[in-house]
Amino acid sequence: MRRALGIAVFLPLFTSFSHAQQPARASCAGAEHRQFDFWAGDWEVTDSAGRTVYGTNRVNREEGGCLIHENWTGSRGGTGQSLNFFDPMQQQWEQVWVGSDGLVLQITGGLRSTSMVLEGEALGPGGAKVKQRAAWTPQPDGRVRQFWEQSVDGGTTWTVAFDGWYRRKP
Repeated sequence: MRRALGIAVFLPLFTSFSHAQQPARASCAGAEHRQFDFWAGDWEVTDSAGRTVYGTNRVNREEGGCLIHENWTGSRGGTGQSLNFFDPMQQQWEQVWVGSDGLVLQITGGLRSTSMVLEGEALGPGGAKVKQRAAWTPQPDGRVRQFWEQSVDGGTTWTVAFDGWYRRKP
């Protein structure tokens, strides 16, 4: 009983002390945390002419603006999610994507001119490394273009993997 009482008295003091020792964290209100906000929204994703619907995408700002959370639903049934965030330690943006097809992708980068450009590698068929490069660019008419390229030869040549145009749902 005395031991339980001692723990009951000591634990709140320890908890207060440990929180007091934590350095103050900056909020995610800085300009670098807002660089990808143009992608937030509820979207229909099509080809450039708006004829072929690739799917829908709901992209939300979460965790006090520290996270951009993507929820993709493809027109052919595939789904996926990504978590996108600015890492202040690395001074770069990061995306972690997981798709229902088993694709796991981690890409990093940042704002180049008006485009968010992220790059990395993923395993392709047979386990070969495939370079990935994606750019999200806001358009004057309010759409966002996502242009995704892949390279199987170490970046010498690139092929288009996806060219989607995000149009806000009414």
